[in-house]
Amino acid sequence: MTRADGGRNKESAVKFELSEQQRMIRDMARDFATKEVAPQAAENDAEERFPAELVGRMGELGFMGMNVAEKYGGSGLDTLCYVLAMEEISKACASTGVIMSVNNSLVCWPLETYGTEEQKQTWLAPLARGEKLGAYCLSEPNAGTDAANQQTFAKPDGDGWVINGMKNFITNGAHADTLIVFAQTNPALRHKGIRAFIVEKTDPGFSVIRKEDKMGIRASETSQLALDGVKVGPERVLGDEGTGFRIAMSTLDGGRIGIASQALGISAAAYEAARLYALQREQFGKPIASFQAIQWKIADMVLRLEAARLLTYRAAWTKEQGGSYSREAAMAKLAASEASHFITNEAVQIFGGNGYSKEYPVERHFRDAKITEIYEGTSEAQRMVISAQEFKK
Repeated sequence: MTRADGGRNKESAVKFELSEQQRMIRDMARDFATKEVAPQAAENDAEERFPAELVGRMGELGFMGMNVAEKYGGSGLDTLCYVLAMEEISKACASTGVIMSVNNSLVCWPLETYGTEEQKQTWLAPLARGEKLGAYCLSEPNAGTDAANQQTFAKPDGDGWVINGMKNFITNGAHADTLIVFAQTNPALRHKGIRAFIVEKTDPGFSVIRKEDKMGIRASETSQLALDGVKVGPERVLGDEGTGFRIAMSTLDGGRIGIASQALGISAAAYEAARLYALQREQFGKPIASFQAIQWKIADMVLRLEAARLLTYRAAWTKEQGGSYSREAAMAKLAASEASHFITNEAVQIFGGNGYSKEYPVERHFRDAKITEIYEGTSEAQRMVISAQEFKK
């Protein structure tokens, strides 16, 4: 985003403009989403079908490692490019969007940020190129918002480790080739005893226990995973001793920008569908868009969408500046997810009885929106992050 005057005139208003590269990435994502993702979104949702071919195409287009350096197989783009692409793809299919988000934000980012050169070449590069798929394994049956309460344990085994435990609600879990797994190595140290490990789906002892039957994002498989005596060597440890929990939390900051972008896409799809429907649907001899009740709904919907979009863009910009962006990411995720809940609900209301039917897309958008208030930190957790930052001032 740049100033219209290049920053020379301090008295002039700031005008937000995308760079030529950012517009190109947005348009490329929009074209892909419109032509390839959208036509199969409803069917994939109804059949709970993982869109493997679309994931492959996203890899070919460079969408699976957008912020990763080119030398590691990524596209080397900035965070706003990622946000723009995420919104466009999620607008067509929220399930496809979250698959992309996890690989970018929760897997590629910690590998590039905390990994050794060998780890980057071995595991990051194939993920960034889209040749392999990643998953992030932090949540457990008794460790949701209380992420430090890890009951997955890693015990020393020679110069390596043996991991035992269970992971819950893992996006991409059943299809991932490479998984970032968090485990407790020293319970006496509590969160400081947690470490991050690189696990592969081919490792003996790794298994998928079950696939969750979900309300929304049904084409994105969410699984419960078991690690029964999974052995990993020292080359599979990510980061230094005592840094596992910090890796998990810093990774979630970026993940929240991804989910905010997903929520924007869902909101935009629902808003645009409702606006068009209001112009076409007639009652009492005229389009329902002529009634103030509908006009005010449209006004409230677009207000929340634009406000959430600006907060998400700001979070992306802040991340690019370096330093902490936890507050900005939490604000973006909170605003975008709650806006998505509101906007999709209003869209269903504008559609009336038709909105409750699977014949129309707003029913799917309504179901997809709810999860954005829950995963990668609930709305309550975001408020905890924001308030904690405010009291530090």
